[in-house]
Amino acid sequence: MNQATLSTHSAADQMRKASSSRRPPSNRMKQSRIIGALFLAGFLVYGGGSSLVTSLVAGPDFLASIPPLQSLLALGAFLMLLNTAVDIAKAVFLFPILERHSTRTALTYYAAIIVQVVFLSIGALAVLMIIPLSQHAGEPGAATFGAVLVELNGMAYQIGQMTLGVGATFLCVLLFRTGLVPRWLALSGLIGYPLHVAGTVAELFGVHVGLYLTMPGFFFELVLPVWLLVRGFHRAAFEGPVLPASRS
Repeated sequence: MNQATLSTHSAADQMRKASSSRRPPSNRMKQSRIIGALFLAGFLVYGGGSSLVTSLVAGPDFLASIPPLQSLLALGAFLMLLNTAVDIAKAVFLFPILERHSTRTALTYYAAIIVQVVFLSIGALAVLMIIPLSQHAGEPGAATFGAVLVELNGMAYQIGQMTLGVGATFLCVLLFRTGLVPRWLALSGLIGYPLHVAGTVAELFGVHVGLYLTMPGFFFELVLPVWLLVRGFHRAAFEGPVLPASRS
């Protein structure tokens, strides 16, 4: 009887080993590095474009100085628009990983990214409209309209970032719960993103504290991609079985 039981267990072990040997190799590090690279690319692309635009439209009489620098302004707006493709790609690659643990969270984060890039794109288009307007810098009302376009870009940015902050808070809850990344890293996002949302709301109402409240979320968005590039998502959480109860 014991020998029969042992042989049965041995056969079962061999079947499990054979099954695991036929399983396709994990692409955990490949996906982790792609997502990490997209996080960094979005930060650099939009940050670089926005900094370039801000340097050109900062003065009160900026409109008259735009014509000789319109190529630089167009480059800045293009980089801001390029961020749309980067962020959508980031959401697309993250979606199946998040969906294994919570479909609601995956959809929430994906929707937040879509809304964010819509508003950021509106801001970039407002910047592009400054270029033809600058050809009429001396005409009545041109300076006022130019200031409105700059303000529209700033407001669209704050609304987009507020939306992202809400979606990213849900993302960090899932990261903390599942252990896809170290919990201290997920916790920094859980602290940083609500503060970021509060900062964007304050900026919309004219209270300029957004820069200070961005710092904790800034830490998460810099450390997360580095972690993904070097270590990747936690293997057990990345490849773990999907339980029906966890997909809510």
